[in-house]
Amino acid sequence: MPFRISNVMAAIKQAFVLGAGLGTRLRPLTDELPKPLVPIFQKPLITFALDHLIDLGIDKFFINTHRLPETFVSAFPENRYSGIDLTFVNEPVLLETGGGIKNIEAQLGSEPFITYSGDLLTDVPLAPLVDEHFKRGNDVTLALRQTNFGSAIALHDGRVVDISHRFGVPGEFDFANIAVWNRAVFERMPAGTRISFIPILGDWISQGGKIGGVVLEKGEWFNLGSRAEYFDVHRTILRGWRPAYVKTSDWMARIHPTAVVDPTATIQGCSVVGKDCRVGAGAVMEDTILWPSSQIASKAELFGCIVRARKTATGCHRNVDI
Repeated sequence: MPFRISNVMAAIKQAFVLGAGLGTRLRPLTDELPKPLVPIFQKPLITFALDHLIDLGIDKFFINTHRLPETFVSAFPENRYSGIDLTFVNEPVLLETGGGIKNIEAQLGSEPFITYSGDLLTDVPLAPLVDEHFKRGNDVTLALRQTNFGSAIALHDGRVVDISHRFGVPGEFDFANIAVWNRAVFERMPAGTRISFIPILGDWISQGGKIGGVVLEKGEWFNLGSRAEYFDVHRTILRGWRPAYVKTSDWMARIHPTAVVDPTATIQGCSVVGKDCRVGAGAVMEDTILWPSSQIASKAELFGCIVRARKTATGCHRNVDI
């Protein structure tokens, strides 16, 4: 009898969302706010990952943090999201992907789990990934995609046969930052060690590990590695893209209901005004995004700018982060 996707989805109920990255490529935007918490319109980036996983049937979440852990407390003051408990695990010393997984071995227990990058925004279908993992009896199953980050992973007949040209096999795909794991992975990860899971998987392949891969080319996929990509996401949403797994629509408001915008201000192009912002008389905003509680002085002119939370902008600025 074939393994039904609905049964497969019921078989995986927990997720590890990686929120501990440094966000160096987005600085200075991430100086005071971790990348997973940067706003996309009126919605923190990481909540797209949570919504995507909840739509899959996940009801148990672990999120690692490193820099500015207090900002996650502010974003999720009751350690809950959409009625589901969130367990935050701070890493005072950054452990990277492999070390981060090993660090919560006790919490994850014996059940399979899915990992998902907290700074990823995508609507790729997750059910085929989970289905393939159980159907093929894999130890690990990676979501793969052709991206702009290089082709490091070689796939043959549903099996990953090389990573980073370790065995001389040319790669065709990149890791799409989502994967399904069995607990067998814990035996291969050293405790308390800062390590990526990539070399661990390379060793596992050479020792007969069942490392699978599923190519997920459908849908949008944003890694938000630059301010240009940050604006691209907003423009894509303005053109009509909506992740179907997000069940509310208020997050797409171009001006938050709590913002105060003077009627003489001009707001045009790809512009967003966040929660509790103030835009003064005669101000001009074009292709400019205001994060919560920022203020734009009267007669200020901003073109292609991002104003961070609680910052004040005066005068004329073009293509800068304030």
